[in-house]
Amino acid sequence: MPDFSIGVDLGGTNLRIAAISTEGQLLEKIALGVKVALGRDHVIGEMCDAIHRLIDQYREGGRFIGAGIGVPGIIDMETGMMRKSANLPGWAEYPVRDEIERRLGARVFLENDANAAALGEKWLGAARDVDNMAMITLGTGIGGAIILNGKIFYGMNGMAGEFGHVTIEPNGAPCGCGNHGCAERYASATAVVRMAREAIETGHAPALAKIASSDAEFSAKSIYNLAIQGNEDAQRIYHRFGVSLGMLMADLVNILNLDMFVIGGGVVSAWDAFAPPMFAELRERSLVYAATAPEDPVGKKEGASAQIANYTRRKTIITRALLGSDAGLYGAARIPASS
Repeated sequence: MPDFSIGVDLGGTNLRIAAISTEGQLLEKIALGVKVALGRDHVIGEMCDAIHRLIDQYREGGRFIGAGIGVPGIIDMETGMMRKSANLPGWAEYPVRDEIERRLGARVFLENDANAAALGEKWLGAARDVDNMAMITLGTGIGGAIILNGKIFYGMNGMAGEFGHVTIEPNGAPCGCGNHGCAERYASATAVVRMAREAIETGHAPALAKIASSDAEFSAKSIYNLAIQGNEDAQRIYHRFGVSLGMLMADLVNILNLDMFVIGGGVVSAWDAFAPPMFAELRERSLVYAATAPEDPVGKKEGASAQIANYTRRKTIITRALLGSDAGLYGAARIPASS
């Protein structure tokens, strides 16, 4: 058995823990629900119990290197403190890293979840061998990460990559951050549902109203399913999503001029619905992208993997993540192995 580390992806509703070898082999994965209402001690206890089980199971055949934990929120990288997390209420100003290290008796590395996903895609996914890239994660909100010269760029205090709070509509929908018109209010799973409910309120979107009343989990996925069946109201929502994401991407390309931008997260499964308007808007708004776009940016002819294989430093590659929901697990596990 090879040496291994533990990768943890801690979200507001799901907790996943995996043992991953230093060569990138997934040895075992454990998935648990996150009972936030029971408090942080309970959540950390369940996490550490699962980590202990994996360590005990695999340490006979290989050396345990450490644990990397991806969490949604703002982290003080020096102290391992969780400064703020919208999805983990009660965790603010909490020494997460020290508490987990105390319980495990092992090295622990804390990382923002989007940063962990970017590291995973760089290690084994879409951005393999790409030293300068950014990751955009489309989920409940929009997460972001920047990798420069092979390393995460944190900014002054760890807050670099807040792509979801770039303004794309100055007088737009209010955001929980206090701003109006943030990108994540128009290009996230939450945004899709918001726009659908607004369409329903007009009284002119009967198909959306029907699934909203019959589907207890009325979600971006159910709206996407309606869109691919030809429903124009659902298609308009994903067109608006794509245009909004294109605005954001144009800003990122203009400012950063990186080799590759990888788009991941749960909503990326609706790629065919939002990517064409995204690329059209991007080309219209970014002179940098218009000058460096590949011949087939949407990937209809070649597919994402072929685009990655044909990657050159003269083209701006914007592509889907390859590791799916496991990107954060691989990235988190990579941190102790590379530190």
